[in-house]
Amino acid sequence: MPGLTHRPLIFLDVDGPLIPFRARPDGRRSSLSGAGTQPPERTGNPLLDRLDPRDGRRLLALGCELVWATTWMADANEIVAPRLGLPDLPVVDWPDGDQDPGRGLHWKTVFLTQWAAGRSFVWLDDETTDADQRWVMAHHPARALLHRVDPYTGLTEADFSVIGQWLAQNGNAA
Repeated sequence: MPGLTHRPLIFLDVDGPLIPFRARPDGRRSSLSGAGTQPPERTGNPLLDRLDPRDGRRLLALGCELVWATTWMADANEIVAPRLGLPDLPVVDWPDGDQDPGRGLHWKTVFLTQWAAGRSFVWLDDETTDADQRWVMAHHPARALLHRVDPYTGLTEADFSVIGQWLAQNGNAA
């Protein structure tokens, strides 16, 4: 389809944004009754109950190309995506090595900017800083929103509002 490759990317981190460090209020807990979600398998990870299937529906409704940008790697498609009602998504394959990018940058910053290959993107993570924002603004030709999600609450209505406003400003309103 023409134009689909020009949709903004949304890079998704799992721990913090989708699985908050604190338990979600009862109204936002994972539910088997969520449309499009599959029953959780027993993985031995009790934190998976903190996933909110509504996050998957809201992310899909943004109309962007969703990409896993997490150390969960392919496990995000096998374990997290079904609980959120998401299809298999592309996965960022991190380079080998523990190279420190320096300048106070997050270790993902340079690589995600390269992976975006000039496309607009939103990066949802709980570890980005102003240094990452400045670096991306200086080195990435397209618009980018590096949105820091509070790792204790995970994605909230306010986060989706910020993303929606940013997309609307770029002519990509959902």
